[in-house]
Amino acid sequence: MMSRQSLIALGVAIILGLVAVYMANVYIGGSKKQAELGGTTKVAVASVPMAYGTELTPDKVRFVDYPNSSIPPGAFTNGAQLMPAGQNRFALLPMGVNEPVLASKISVPGGGASIAALLTDGMRAATIRIDDVSGVAGFVQPNDSVDVLITRQVQGAQQATQVTDVLLQNVRVIAIDQEAKNSDGTPKVARTATIEVAPLDAQKLALAQQAGNLSLVLRKPGEQNNPVVETVSMNDLRYNMYGGARYPAPAVVGGFSNAVAGSIERSAALVSATTSRAGGSGGSYSSGGSRSRVKPAPVKPSVEIYRGTKSDQYKVGGQ
Repeated sequence: MMSRQSLIALGVAIILGLVAVYMANVYIGGSKKQAELGGTTKVAVASVPMAYGTELTPDKVRFVDYPNSSIPPGAFTNGAQLMPAGQNRFALLPMGVNEPVLASKISVPGGGASIAALLTDGMRAATIRIDDVSGVAGFVQPNDSVDVLITRQVQGAQQATQVTDVLLQNVRVIAIDQEAKNSDGTPKVARTATIEVAPLDAQKLALAQQAGNLSLVLRKPGEQNNPVVETVSMNDLRYNMYGGARYPAPAVVGGFSNAVAGSIERSAALVSATTSRAGGSGGSYSSGGSRSRVKPAPVKPSVEIYRGTKSDQYKVGGQ
């Protein structure tokens, strides 16, 4: 029969053995995972620049080693998956050399180069006419965000006048028929732009193209919509604090409000002083017993002139 000391030593040995086995498994598993993450996988990339509608063929795609930890979602790791036999695929977005070919950038197997595949759920693609001016001189590119303005004539009380409204804000450009050069080498001006809009906005665009001229305004990515938009007419085409835009900068608004408040306070003080001089003494009686009021001192007129947000008051009619 084993002694108590032998049993204790055996138990300690078993525990140490289990701990050693566990540590070894952890080490081996970590090394294997690290080796997997540190390895590479062949990923399909574009071997030539591909524009919208380019058919994917073996000569336009090659496979390069990509770190396993950096493989982008939607990448293709084998040719049979990317180009199934007998089923053509087309580029839906421009791709540069060595850019990964992703599922979101190409059509489904056997599908054509349809721009509908780029639309967000519930959205529509609408095309509008533009020129070199209304298209921001060719600087509008696919995936840019733009505002759409409409300039049209409206009938006023006396005569017709032109006005400009903000029709849509923050819409995404899907495609634009812009090319660097024509076949003869001359620059080509874009004539149309296709944008992503809601169904109701698509109806507005169709009507707006018949009612007036549309223009695109390029906006900064991620910028919030402006909650204050208004119609601009011919009367607003002047740089004037009192006649131009009705929503000036906050600093201008504050300065103007201070000037107006100061003018109101001075006018109130002038009225108070005039009233006090007119009836403050209660009047006096003449020898005939009739009451005659003391004629108040005449109040000289004054003119208040604004220069920007500062006002100055001048007396009129001499000292």
